[in-house]
This record gives sequence, C-alpha cells and structure tokens, in this order.
Amino acid sequence: MLTIAIMLPFAESTLGYEQTKIDALIADTATFILDNVTEPGIGQIGGDWAVIALLRSGADVSDEYIRCYYNNAIDRLIASGGVLSTTKYSDYSRVTLGMAAIGADPTNLGGYDLIAPLLDFDTTIAQGINGPIFALIALEATNRGNENIKEQYLEYILSKQLSDGGFTLSGTNSDPDTTGMALTALSAYSDRPEIEEAVGLALARLSRIQRETGGFTSFMSTNSESVSQAIIALCSLGIPIDDNRFVKDGYTLYSNLMTYYVPGNGFEHEIGGGVSLMATEQALCALAAIRRAETDRPALFDMVDAPIFVPDELQIGLDSKHPDVSVPIITTEEPQFNDINGHEYENAIVALYQREIINGYSPESFMPDGTIKRSEFAAIIIRTLGLSFGNASITFEDVPVGSWFYDFARTAVAYGIIYGRNDFEFDPDGLITRQEAALMVMRAALLCGLNIELDDVAIRNILSPFGDYRSAAPWATEALAFCCYFGMIDDLGILLRPNDDMLRGETADMVYKMLHRAKLLSS
Repeated sequence: MLTIAIMLPFAESTLGYEQTKIDALIADTATFILDNVTEPGIGQIGGDWAVIALLRSGADVSDEYIRCYYNNAIDRLIASGGVLSTTKYSDYSRVTLGMAAIGADPTNLGGYDLIAPLLDFDTTIAQGINGPIFALIALEATNRGNENIKEQYLEYILSKQLSDGGFTLSGTNSDPDTTGMALTALSAYSDRPEIEEAVGLALARLSRIQRETGGFTSFMSTNSESVSQAIIALCSLGIPIDDNRFVKDGYTLYSNLMTYYVPGNGFEHEIGGGVSLMATEQALCALAAIRRAETDRPALFDMVDAPIFVPDELQIGLDSKHPDVSVPIITTEEPQFNDINGHEYENAIVALYQREIINGYSPESFMPDGTIKRSEFAAIIIRTLGLSFGNASITFEDVPVGSWFYDFARTAVAYGIIYGRNDFEFDPDGLITRQEAALMVMRAALLCGLNIELDDVAIRNILSPFGDYRSAAPWATEALAFCCYFGMIDDLGILLRPNDDMLRGETADMVYKMLHRAKLLSS
C-alpha cells in the first residue's frame, strides 16, 4: 500500500529561490533535455530517466514526444523478446517508472509484462542492493506486486544497513547515493516504528557525510548526482531540504546543486567538468521533487497523479462525438461554499459550478461528502453534455410532468444514459452507487466520442489491482474498467467500493475528469 508523505512548506529565504525562479530553472533544464534527447527510448541515459524527469517536473512535453518514447520502448522489447537483462533487474524497474510517469500500463507493453521479473526475488537481489531498492520503488509507484514480495525487498534492504547507519553499493563504508536511494525506497513505509528507526539512522549518516559546501563526495568524486539523490530522498520523506541537519555553513542541498548548473546547458557531474546528460536528468528529477513538495503534490515516485496514456491502437477520434453534445462555457463567479475549501474535489466542484452544471444545497454549502440521488445525477449528466430536452416522453409513475427533474429524466432515458428501476419506476429519490455512476458516466462518455474496446482479459487486468473488484456486479465491470482506464475513478488502485453510495464531491470529480479526457472543457 502506497503511503503518501506529508509535505511540509519550504522556507524560500533559506533555500535562496522563489517559485518563479525554480519554474524558470525547470523550464530551462527541460529544454536542454528535449534538445538533446529527441528520440527517447529504453536507456539509462537519454531514455527513461529523461522522460521521468520531464513528466514529473511538469515540463511542457508534447504528446508526440511521449508516444515516441512509448513506441520506441515497445520496439526494443519486441526486438529483445521482452528481455532487458538477465542479471540487472533494475532495468525493468527503471522502465516501469518511465511508463508509470506517462501513465502507461507496465504489465502490457507489446505483450510483455515488466512487473513479472520484479517478482523474482532471487534474481532481483543478485545484482546487489540497487535491485531491491528500485524494485520496491517501482512496485510502490505502480501499486503492483503482492505484499509478500514487497516485504521481502523491505527486509533485504534493512539487512544491508551498515553499522554507521548508511547504505553502500559495495564495501564497508556507506555512500550518499545508495543511502539516498535506500531512503527513497523506505519512505513509503516510514510510518512503521522499525522503518522509522532505520530512516533516522540513515538520515543521521547522510547528514554527517555532507560536506561544508552542502554537497557530497562519492566514489572519489564530488558530484551533483549525489546531491540530487539526497534531495529526492528528503522530499520523498516529507522533510524540507533546508532541514537544519542538512544546512552546513549556510549552504543547503539546493544551493550546492546550483553550483553545478550551467544556464542553458544543463548540469555538470563535477564543477568545471562539462555538462553531463546523466547529471542533468538526475538534477531535473531533484528539482521536480522540490517543486512537487512545495506545491503539496505527490512525491517524485508517487505516480497517483500521472496522466492516463492511451496507446495508438486504442485511440478513438473525438470528432465523432454526438452532434447534440455542447458543454456549457463559464458563466458564473466562483461559488461561496464554505465546505469545499481544501477539499480534494474542490477544483472539480468549482469548475462545474462555474459552468452551471452543479448546484449547492444552499449558497453557502455544497455538501461534497453527501450522497446524490438518481434525479440529481441525471440532471448533472444532461447539463454536462448540454443535451437538448427534445420531444421524448416517459411514463414512469414517479416522474410527474412539471417536476423539476422531469426534463432531465426523460432526456437521460432518451439518450440511453440512465433507465428506470423497472417499466413503472424511475426512483428519482434513490441513491446512486459507485458502479451505477460508472455505467452512466461511461454511456455519457461514449456520446462524447471517448471509447475503447475492452475484452474480458483487459477488464480483468484493469480491475485486478483493486482488492474488492470481485464484489462488482457483472453488468458493471466493463463500465468500472472503462472509468478506471480513463482515470475517472481514482482510489489509488486500492478499493473500487462499487456498492458504496456515490458522493456529491466524487460525482463532480468523475464528471470533470470525463470532460477533460474527452477534451470538451472550454477554458
């Protein structure tokens, strides 16, 4: 289970940067990578790490660039028969993280499953501690693998902690790079007492070997990659990088990293040694970690906010949307609801309110955690798509002509979005379950031209990461898989809760994501 660290605010005066400056720094570094990695594919340098750094930093990356990476990776897998290495399984972890960053499924790349090798404990650890470190990071990032294999990797990593508190790639003295990477792997479990203790010892060691300039020396080289790994580790743990343990003579990890920066040309491995693409990719990962932490977004390798990637063979043109679909433009001011500030679905609620798609229970209250009725859900869907009421009629005994929901109900039925409980009852006051909502949203999405062909195997693969997917009704599995695939259902791959009542905030979020996926939101 993925544990999301609580991100603490950064002190800009200590770090020596402002938001606009780090945004410009990320943009400049991303431009350098894009100029030098024009055909990304599987690779330690100029490949997966470049894509991870670009996507997780929020850089402006074109769809064509992402598809180039995806297609090149598949070509490589097909050419190699799905074998990236027989001894270095961290290659599978790295590519898995790259695919997770773009939102692609690492279990089906050209028919090959990148997760399967990571379930082979003995071969993964054979390369040394890097194998289990990145296997654990990759499995957590994608919420794949079972708890047993994760526990095995966790125990192995802990068994390699040295008496000085740190970790090492080889030898008896800890090095900052391996210690930083181990801390990143352990961060998802840092709430456990035994892990908390191990993390504390490793942090203490990392602090002790930090130089007076704020950086590190590893493998007889004072270099930027060591600093980048330390930054990623601290941000993964939710620790500000200006934590007093990591400020030496006024120098921070960030200020030290900047000594390797060559404006317009990326980062150096060693000061004065020339720009290094590897160093630049790792530095952008570190900058992304900082930026994500200070804006309260998931950590670098916590991919819950990654986009959803749809392979070319599954792309459906959106120009085929139903001619009657017309999403309303923004017509109102921001709502004055006092119960949505800071709510996880605040943005979706505001966006739909501004388009007069949803209303509150009062001018001051939206009740995001309240349940939603079938009549209300029908109204939201019809307003969302801007469908004309037309001349359709219905004969449900509980939908009287003149009721506020009459037009919405008859239009939803006419377009095949929602049906009655039987031939005589619409059940306007009945509550909507999550699986019922998924089915109705899928039908609405189909009207928008958003489509994908899902067979039984694909449905099972999409839903199997959810522990309770078997509790879904047979008629709802395709819709649930559809909504999961397009990112309209987001529960971190833990539980679907198909039979739970749908909540008002969840409804807003689901509809908002559908509009985004169908590219129907106007600015």
